[in-house]
Amino acid sequence: MIKDLVVNLGGGATPDITADYAISVAKTYGAHIVGVSFVYEPVIPGSLLGGIPTDLIEVQREENAKAAKAAVAYFETAARNASVSAETRLLDASIAGAADLFGRIARRFDIAVVGQAQREQGVSEELLIEGALFGSGRPVIIVPEIQKQGVKLDNVMICWDGSRPAARAIGDAIPLLERAEAIEVVVVTGERDKSGEITGANMKRHLARHGINIDIKRIAAGDVGVQTAILAHAADSGADFIVMGAYGHSRLREFILGGVTRSILKSMPVPVLMSH
Repeated sequence: MIKDLVVNLGGGATPDITADYAISVAKTYGAHIVGVSFVYEPVIPGSLLGGIPTDLIEVQREENAKAAKAAVAYFETAARNASVSAETRLLDASIAGAADLFGRIARRFDIAVVGQAQREQGVSEELLIEGALFGSGRPVIIVPEIQKQGVKLDNVMICWDGSRPAARAIGDAIPLLERAEAIEVVVVTGERDKSGEITGANMKRHLARHGINIDIKRIAAGDVGVQTAILAHAADSGADFIVMGAYGHSRLREFILGGVTRSILKSMPVPVLMSH
């Protein structure tokens, strides 16, 4: 059961699509929600250190604070209008520091909600998604920038390849799957069988014991690749929510998203729940 969730608030964007979606999840489950807004430290290229007037740095810092406070104000109003129990946190951090901090904060919640990385804010949002996925140990819902409505679970699509991240995502998504009208487990044929369970038959029996009925659909990647096959099927089947494992590898202390995960996050048509 989802009892509390945390959402990263947009930088003063109105409306804040991600905040609205997270509030709809909280309302659906009668959960408490915490909105986190970061006041980012000014970004100064190393080649310009000492060459930028102090007053210009302060102006950027004030603009960042203004955007963060506007995001908080929007969230508080939206949560109040939805009659949802909510609170906010306004935190100072660097771009990299925010990703690490949000990941650690999310450990104390049932689920985290973040927005899809947008072109104008790509670096900070990509890092924050990675921080939530690989630093929290919790499931993360990523909301696409084209999202127009709150949580909808009429037609849920699960991506299954027999792997640990995929199994973790399904387990984490059970509170959502229990409310779904229809669920399709999609297996991309031709992928390397990671566990001997890739047919999905045993997963179907497992979910049935939770009272969750699914259909299994096998699709071929062909020459287009796994991510393209998944996205095409999501569009063709009218999926309104996707569940899948998040893949990545570590490089020193950083995590780098895997190719399929990155491609899905770049072109996602509907909200995606990912777990690692």
